[in-house]
Amino acid sequence: MLNIIPISLEQGLSYALVALGIALTFRVLSFPDLTVEGSFPLGGAVAARLIFDGMDPVFATTIAVCVGFLAGCLTGVFATKFKINSLLAGILMMTILYSVNLRIMGRANIPLLNERTIFTSMEAWDISRDIPVIIFFFIVAALSKIVIDVFLHTEYGLGLRATGDNEQMIRSLGVNTDTSTIFGLGLSNALVALGGAMIAQDQGFSDVGMGIGIIVAGLASIIIGEALIRPVTVVKMTFAAVMGSVLYRFIIALGMRLGLAPTDLKMATGVMVVLALAIPAMKGEKEKKVNLRGV
Repeated sequence: MLNIIPISLEQGLSYALVALGIALTFRVLSFPDLTVEGSFPLGGAVAARLIFDGMDPVFATTIAVCVGFLAGCLTGVFATKFKINSLLAGILMMTILYSVNLRIMGRANIPLLNERTIFTSMEAWDISRDIPVIIFFFIVAALSKIVIDVFLHTEYGLGLRATGDNEQMIRSLGVNTDTSTIFGLGLSNALVALGGAMIAQDQGFSDVGMGIGIIVAGLASIIIGEALIRPVTVVKMTFAAVMGSVLYRFIIALGMRLGLAPTDLKMATGVMVVLALAIPAMKGEKEKKVNLRGV
């Protein structure tokens, strides 16, 4: 039973980048971005293909992040410049990226077990592989969180937050909300692509379908984290996303240990999100009825 702890930490910290990226769009920009379903495997596809072709894994991962940033920016252009509904813009980009990922990889799956990745040197250490990998993902997640916290407290970051809170008001003050939205979506998908690139290297392969359901898993992580940590500040919001990612992976690992079939994971995640969203609403309705009776 104790071995699910390192597994949960490794997976939770690696997917924390995805949760942070989704938190940027859903919580900061108030933009329902479904691009992440395509940018996550995009990061894995770009990194895997470049590594498979002989490129240094660090450079390959960096390029994957840049490509993810461009994918997010394109979604922003669809929504702001072409005036496409934000939800539809994400769906269109996600659909386009499916074909792009297949084109990049040249097939549905690229194995990396015999290739040099960013984790190859860690596997040569005399200690268990889990320890350095967990430390590595912890450092990357912590640095990403700190960078986002610092950025969102800068003048441009405050404009980004204001765009999500009240776009009309901030536009009246002379802020270009289109540019803020495009950059915010680019930054979000860059984080997601980074997560996809590192997870592909960690698991030893990149697959075109590895992003299916990633948006729901990310939302589940955010909701679980915010149930424990009230996101009253930016620092707490990002911390809740990271902690929620770890807790979500722990719940999934525990459920599988107790007999949950792997084929039921997506359904379990969906039910978890529905309950997390429905319970507060049901409580609010109950309190409203009680107040009405009191009147």
